[in-house]
Formats: sequence, structure tokens, C-alpha cells
Amino acid sequence: MPVPPAGAPAQSPAPAPAVAPGPDPEAAVAAAAGSVAGRGGRLGPVALVITAGISVQFGAALAVMIMPRAGAAGVVTLRLAAAALVLLLLCRPRIRGYSRADWGTVIAFGVAMAGMNGLFYQAIDRIPLGPAVTLEVLGPLVLSVAVSRRLVNLLWAALALAGVALLAGHGGEGGGFGGLDPAGAAFALGAGAMWAAYIVFSARTGRRFPQADGLALAMAVAAVISLPLGIAEAGSALLVPGTLALGVGVAVLSSVLPYTLELLALRRLPAPTFAILMSLEPAIAATAGFLVLGQALSALDALAIALVIAASMGAVRSQTRRQPA
Repeated sequence: MPVPPAGAPAQSPAPAPAVAPGPDPEAAVAAAAGSVAGRGGRLGPVALVITAGISVQFGAALAVMIMPRAGAAGVVTLRLAAAALVLLLLCRPRIRGYSRADWGTVIAFGVAMAGMNGLFYQAIDRIPLGPAVTLEVLGPLVLSVAVSRRLVNLLWAALALAGVALLAGHGGEGGGFGGLDPAGAAFALGAGAMWAAYIVFSARTGRRFPQADGLALAMAVAAVISLPLGIAEAGSALLVPGTLALGVGVAVLSSVLPYTLELLALRRLPAPTFAILMSLEPAIAATAGFLVLGQALSALDALAIALVIAASMGAVRSQTRRQPA
């Protein structure tokens, strides 16, 4: 996922790949993602975003297994610390040569990442995953409406919001939002606000830092922020081998892979379109629940998912029509 070196002027989103001696796992991941984007043409970033969403939802399912062992804050610490370690080892980011604005951007990205993860895991510790994701996705939807300059994007956002509202009102086996813990719902809404900030600063970081260097540094910032909270809640439970192993799995599925794919996508996809695509998350969560947990989908659930997918497809189509071949 090469970009111009730090200090160089911004280039087009598809620069030539960097050459590095010997095998480089991070470069291999980037090359694979770049290959997907290349085969998909202008729809390549969309495939990256959808793949990231699938990875996040299965990572969330795995995280549920750790919650009784380490608590919500402990899971966040394991996830972010393991992801930071993996990315720092793979990317080996440079520390020097960046401006104060560059560091301000990467620190803000890390704060948004820590807040998004911390608030979301506090939410799913109190309310079911489906309603939590549905409430959280309102943040990117609000962002798409706030920054869009085209009426058609507002219409697609409204359609996606209608699908999310229908899914929320019915709620499948969870019985909708009635009776939800108020603190859990508030945490989910806060996670949505931080998710909107994550979208903005992820795009800015991708433009300022080469390859995944900015992501690795931001992940380290997020890990440092979450570490005291995780230690305070979980203590020595964080060092149990089984818990550590699951934490690494959550980190790869929920942080390393999806954040890298989203960073790649945001270099080629406008933030409003990306935000509307995030409305796919409740649909992906419902699908994961059906495949992993055996949760059947009702007709209203299917209709809500169809509305969300239609909105996302419309947003992508309207965006790709604007881009030159």
C-alpha cells in the first residue's frame, strides 16, 4: 500500500509499488489488497470495505469469548496492544521526517481508534451485538449527510437510515431496542461518533504517511491510551496464555486486517461514500449471527438489510459515475 514518501506532494491514489529486499509480510498483505482493488477497477475500494466489515464482525464474535475472562476494557487492551505490536513489527515505521501536522493527525487517529473500540466494547458488554452495531452505524450515516455536497448522496443516506431504523425497530430475536440498558445504548452512540472521527482521520493519515506506517503509529497511540484501563479491570488475566491467544485473533480480525483494508479504501473512496457503506455493518452482523450463532432472519430483517444494501449500491454507483475511466 505504497504512497509518496513523507514530505512529498500528494499523488494520485494508485502509485507504483515500493520495492523492498526479501520477503515482507506487510507488503504481501498490501499487494494482495492492491490486487483486489486493481481487478475491481473503480469498485476495488468497495470490495476492501466489505471485506473489512466481514472481518470486524467475526472478530467481534471471537471477542465475546474473551469478555468473561478479561472484561470489556481488558479485551480492548488485548486487541489494540496485539494489533499495534503486529503492525509495528511488520511496517517498522519511520519516526523522523514528519511535520507537527503529521503527528497531530496520527495522534488524533489513535485517539479516535481508542475511543471507538473502548466505547463499543462497553456497549456490547451491556446490550446485544446487533442493536449495538445498529446504533453505532448512525455515526457514519450522520457524517455522510453532514459532509455530502450532492443531493443524491443525501437520498442514499436517508434510504440507508430507513433500513437501519427498520432493523432497529424490529430487532430480530433481540426484541428491538425496547428494554436496552441506557448506558449501553449511550456507549454505542458514542462509539458511532468516534467511528465518524475515525473515518476522517484515517483518510488524512493515509495521505500523509507511506504504506501502513501511519496506521501502525496510530494503533500504538490507541494501545497506550487503553493500557491503563485494561490493566485496572483485568489485571493478571491479560497474561493467561489462552486469553492472549484469543486476543491476538481478535486483533488480527478486528484491527489489523480491517483497518489496513479501510485505510487502502479511503485513499480512493470519498469519505461520504465510505460512510454510507458503513451502513452494511448491521447486515453483515446479521449474516454472521446466522452463520455462526444460528440466528434466523425474519422477513422484516431481510427487508431492512435489502434497504441498506440498496443504499450502499446506489452510493457506489453514483460515485463511480463521477470518476473518469
